[in-house]
Amino acid sequence: MWKQLSRNLGALGLQGAQALKPRPQIYLPECKVHRWVKPVLQSFAARQKRYGSPLKPNPRCEYAEWNREAELYAFSKRLHEEFDPQLLSRALTLQSYIVQEEKRQKLVGIENPDLQIKDNTELTKQGESFMSEYIQLYIEAALPNFPKEGCTAVKDYLMSLKMLSHISQSLGTKQLILTTEHPNTAILADTFKAVVGALIQSSGEERAGHFVRDFVITNLNRVDVNHLWEIQNPIEMLSEILQKSNKVAEPRLIQAVGKNSILACYRVGIYVDKDMFCAGYGETLEIAHDMAAREGLKIFYGTLDNMAPIDFEIPGLPDSTRQSVKEQLTA
Repeated sequence: MWKQLSRNLGALGLQGAQALKPRPQIYLPECKVHRWVKPVLQSFAARQKRYGSPLKPNPRCEYAEWNREAELYAFSKRLHEEFDPQLLSRALTLQSYIVQEEKRQKLVGIENPDLQIKDNTELTKQGESFMSEYIQLYIEAALPNFPKEGCTAVKDYLMSLKMLSHISQSLGTKQLILTTEHPNTAILADTFKAVVGALIQSSGEERAGHFVRDFVITNLNRVDVNHLWEIQNPIEMLSEILQKSNKVAEPRLIQAVGKNSILACYRVGIYVDKDMFCAGYGETLEIAHDMAAREGLKIFYGTLDNMAPIDFEIPGLPDSTRQSVKEQLTA
C-alpha cells in the first residue's frame, strides 16, 4: 500500500516522503475577547465624543440607601480602634463640603445657616505633627546607628503624599470623605492625618502611635533604607569617621576587566591598617571608589544588605537622643 501511494505521488511530481512530511503547526494565543466588546467600546466612545467629558462618578454618600453612622461604625471596627463618632465624622469632613451645604441652605431661604459641623483642618495639623515626631523617633530607635539625616529621609519617604494617600485609600476613606470634588492624592493624605488626630483625642497618643506603626512604618518592609537617603560625598564622610579613630582610608585597585570597552568594570577596595575594610564595583575608578565608600558607611551604620529586619513591635512611645552626622564628628 505504501509503495502504491508513493508511485501515485511520484506521478504527480512529488516525492512521497516530502508530501507526507507533517507541516509545523503554529500555535497562536487564544483570543478571549468576546464579540460584544468591540461594539460596546465603540458605542461608549461615540457617546463620550457626543456629550463631551465623561461624567464624574457620584460618591456613595449621595446614594439614597447611604447610612453614614453605620459606615463610620464599621470603619472603626475594621481598624480595631475606638473612635469618638463625632471626631471621626469631623476627620472625614472637608471645608468645601461645609461651604456647599451653607450655599444650599441659603438657596432654600435660610439666611443664617447653622450647620454645627466642623472641618478636619485642626485634626489634620495635629495628626501631621504627631506622625512626624513619632516616625522620626521610631526610626531612630529601630536603627540605632543610622544618622539623624538618614532617619529624616526615611521619615520623609513615609510621610510623602503618595504613601499616605495609598494607605488612606486602602483603609477605605475614599468613600467616606465629605467633599465637593473627587478625592485626590492631597485630600486622601490629609484625611489620613485627620484620622490619626481623631484617634489621639479618642484613645490617646500611645494607641495612635501603634496605629501609625502598624499602617505607616510597616511599609519599610523589604525596603532598602540606604536608597532613601542620598549621600552627596560618601568618600569624605567615611574619611572623617575614620579620622575620628585616628585611622586613614587607603583606596586600592583590586580588579579591572574590559578597560578599553564599554563594559569596563573596576573593583576598588578601601584598606584600613593594611586590612581590606570594604570594596565596591563601578564602570570607572571614581564610581568604584564611591561605591566602596558607601559600603563602608553601611558597615558603620549597620544597614548592610544582610542586616536584620526592622523591628515593627517596639511598644509605647520611643525616645531617642540621636545626633546628626556633624554632631557625631565634632563630639
